[in-house]
Amino acid sequence: MVIIITGASHVGKTVLAQRMLEKYKYPYCSIDHLKMGLIRSGLTTLTPDDDDDLTDYLWPIVREMIKTAVENEQNLIIEGCYVPFDWRNSFDERYLQSIRFICLAMSDEYISSHFEDIKSHGSDIERRLDDSYCTVEQLKQDNRRIINGCKSYGEKITLITESYEDSIRGILG
Repeated sequence: MVIIITGASHVGKTVLAQRMLEKYKYPYCSIDHLKMGLIRSGLTTLTPDDDDDLTDYLWPIVREMIKTAVENEQNLIIEGCYVPFDWRNSFDERYLQSIRFICLAMSDEYISSHFEDIKSHGSDIERRLDDSYCTVEQLKQDNRRIINGCKSYGEKITLITESYEDSIRGILG
């Protein structure tokens, strides 16, 4: 089984991946680690701010990692925001039956009422070197983009409206 976890920044993708690793013992791969490895190695001129171009650049690599894991009957969690909304078009049915897709998003109301908590948990798993870009309005805008993009492709969204922990427990079962 390959589990893809995606969503906007600060929604708890990495926390969920870590909890899945602990519960299921599946390894996980952070697309951010792949991104920074390629950037720091000089294998791309893209920067961490080139979000749309990074999705186009990284997805073919991630897609083939997923295919390899499915073909080898390996479990893997892929976590990150660089997953295109039309990701399903990259796989035929024999792959799709072995992939679980999870998209996390937060409602505007949740962001407004929990912003300080959201920011305080920003480094729970990974240390964020610069979190200054994270504002209420930026989070709302990013989450709306994810919600609208996933909806336009018929993807199910785990919308966090009241409790992050309850939403995650619902996913973990």
